[in-house]
Amino acid sequence: QGDLVESGGGSVQTGGSLTLSCEASGRTLHGMGWFRKAPGKEREFVAAMSYSGTNQYYSDSVKGRARIFRDNAKNTAYLQLDRLRPEDTATYYCAADRTGTGSGPWNDWGQGTQVTVSS
Repeated sequence: QGDLVESGGGSVQTGGSLTLSCEASGRTLHGMGWFRKAPGKEREFVAAMSYSGTNQYYSDSVKGRARIFRDNAKNTAYLQLDRLRPEDTATYYCAADRTGTGSGPWNDWGQGTQVTVSS
């Protein structure tokens, strides 16, 4: 078993965009999911995809503003977020299943990357 490392977070203004990355080290990145956790709120599902990329899932809160994609040659998955809002402010985590379906269970997690959206 290896590690998942997120990057690409930062501080942006409302309406801006960010692309988050999740690189797998020492393992194959099978099914991939993105989650977020804001202070005082429960962890929230954001998006997920299967190993092939054929199956993709988005939460209602980001639907139409998010795109999940991956580069299997680099063992890296991405989450592009557009038209960001202050309510998108959270720590974003990547997670991987071990089946490749992109539907969990989520066995491995990264350390998180912070996204802050200001007005």
